[in-house]
Amino acid sequence: MTVAGLAAGAFLFASCEAGQASGKGARVLVFTKTAGFRHDSIPAAIAALRELGATHGFEVVATEDAAVFEDSHLAQYRAVVWLLTTGDILDPAQQGAFERYVQGGGGYVGVHSAADTEYDWHFYGGLVGAYFKSHPPGTPTATIHVSDRRHPSTAPLPERWDRTDEWYNYQAAPAGNVHVLARLDERTYAGGEMGDNHPTAWCHHYSGGRGWYTGGGHTIAAYAEPLFRAHLLGGIQWAAGLSDGPCGDAPVSGPDKPRQGHRCGTSAATFSSLALLSTLFLLRERR
Repeated sequence: MTVAGLAAGAFLFASCEAGQASGKGARVLVFTKTAGFRHDSIPAAIAALRELGATHGFEVVATEDAAVFEDSHLAQYRAVVWLLTTGDILDPAQQGAFERYVQGGGGYVGVHSAADTEYDWHFYGGLVGAYFKSHPPGTPTATIHVSDRRHPSTAPLPERWDRTDEWYNYQAAPAGNVHVLARLDERTYAGGEMGDNHPTAWCHHYSGGRGWYTGGGHTIAAYAEPLFRAHLLGGIQWAAGLSDGPCGDAPVSGPDKPRQGHRCGTSAATFSSLALLSTLFLLRERR
């Protein structure tokens, strides 16, 4: 039984590593539940992510059913995209399942009003990075300064990126080990309230997983923009571990002691235990 267990563990490890390298068969959950404002761009956004997944080799599963936030179900996915969510949308048990998912190595992607979600959940607040405060009327055109073009989500973008969208002011700029990828230039539009430090896209390693957020994505038209689609694709691929890229110097942020998880649903600790069992078994056989 011990030999069989070790063999199975070794096979799982090898298979999982091969899957990580290729991204083949990766699944991404897109969550669009709302308990506040509901964006009319949600159908276009889901369609865009499905197209990106089909083109780039990962499956997109979209849902508004919070019941999927359960350990065994979440384990199927490399990342969860909180796409235009709003309000209080998970109960305490579902929140706990998502925390364990992130701590086990799962990825988080927040799009636009993901920052207008779950204000009373401390873990989520740290994961998304900043909460929504306000926005100016309409959808003005503004200039984004891309400060880090090494990351997969910003590598395709110009250093000065002019876009039309709904531009959020946040309650505070993301702090801690959050790595800012792009900032809004408030001189190029009216209604900005954060001054020279107005982030609009960032990433971080959080409590064992990866978190990426973009403030764009309010309008239907956004999801037809080639550059915005490339921005989203890079963020999803990075959060899901399907691509690598720098995300600041600090390796981890978050309220909990980080655990380096394994993205195929089996933790690194499990493989360490298998290795220890293997060593003990071999020592016993030598006696």
